[in-house]
Amino acid sequence: MIKIILKSQIYQKFQEFRSFVLLLLLLTLTVITISSYDRFKSEQLNNLENIIQNLYLQKTLESISNSLNPRFEKINYIIKSGQSFEAILNEVNIDKQERKKIIDFIIKNKIKFNIYENQKIILDIDNLEGKKIRKITIPINKKKDLILSYNQNNSLEFKEITKELRIANIYKENFISNSLYKAAIDKKIDPNIIVQFAQIYGFQVDFQRDIRKNDSFQIVYEEYKNEDNKTVDYGNILYANLILQGKALELFYFNSEKDKINDHFEPNGQSIKKTLMKTPINGARLSSSYGMRKHPILGYNKMHQGTDFAAPMGTPIMASGSGLILKAGWCGGGGNCVKIKHNSTYSTVYAHMSKFARGIKKGIRVSQGQIIGYVGSTGMSTGPHLHYEVIKNGKKVNSQTLKLPSGKKLKGKNRENFELAKIKINVLKSELINASN
Repeated sequence: MIKIILKSQIYQKFQEFRSFVLLLLLLTLTVITISSYDRFKSEQLNNLENIIQNLYLQKTLESISNSLNPRFEKINYIIKSGQSFEAILNEVNIDKQERKKIIDFIIKNKIKFNIYENQKIILDIDNLEGKKIRKITIPINKKKDLILSYNQNNSLEFKEITKELRIANIYKENFISNSLYKAAIDKKIDPNIIVQFAQIYGFQVDFQRDIRKNDSFQIVYEEYKNEDNKTVDYGNILYANLILQGKALELFYFNSEKDKINDHFEPNGQSIKKTLMKTPINGARLSSSYGMRKHPILGYNKMHQGTDFAAPMGTPIMASGSGLILKAGWCGGGGNCVKIKHNSTYSTVYAHMSKFARGIKKGIRVSQGQIIGYVGSTGMSTGPHLHYEVIKNGKKVNSQTLKLPSGKKLKGKNRENFELAKIKINVLKSELINASN
């Protein structure tokens, strides 16, 4: 009887604590399970680590990785000195048959383009079955690209693509404390614009001798920007004003395709251009003027029938007027020289050059302001300089005192159109000045 009562009491107690006992068993089972899983996981990780660290497996994986290339590849290739187009295709491992196909296509279609050192061309390549070209992009200039590509029929084709550029008008001004070049650079004006500015005024201003401290300039010019808002080229100088000792020399750009006018004019419609530029070189020092002098090499007095401009070696020399090259070669004591006939009255000579500009040779025509060579010290010379002569009606004259006839003056309808263009430029200038303040 007592045993039955005890069993009954134990059962009752178990019933009371059943939930607790079950929870305790469940927790115990969970701990055992987790512990077993962690031990298993640790063993597996150790095994995996041993496999990965296996030297042979590592080499195998590396070999497989190196053999895998993306199917489509874009190569931005920078051209090296003296490289041909075929050599470029060879260097990027284009298949031999593919190279021949492209070269033959270029020759057959007489596709003309220039490649030069540090130029970038873009090659889109398909690596599925050897290296084959999908498209080649070759810059022609800052505004155009030449595209060689395969069409849907798997045939080669070519076309020129004009880049989408927008024109931004820029206004800058500054005082000149040292030189025009430094004053312009301080305002972050591109050197190409500075050269164009100097060429425009080169007919009446000698930048080495006519500019004084606290003279100033104003300029409105065009910048061409691409879709990334990056400046890729420069357009015309629309307005220029060089203020020398309080006197303003304003110039306005005007063009008329119908009458083939593309020039800068003074406010009264007078072209800035003269028959010859006052000086054919920028940033030079007048080292020897026209007249009698003791020759620096021969040692005796001799008539110096030209003007010498001392300048650093390699400084560009411009044609002071448009004309026909009569000579581009060795001139004895004058070293490398160029002689240009401008018209029936005037000719000019440029001597002691270090070298000629590309394409400069006897019989070709050059434009006013075009670079024809570079300052040197060839021939009978004691240092780098330009010896410049002006010949009028067969007689050498002083280029610095010569009174030269001015260019054309606008008349009639062209003068009316110029006045309208001048108003628009003045309005544009005012808007740009207000926007910058």
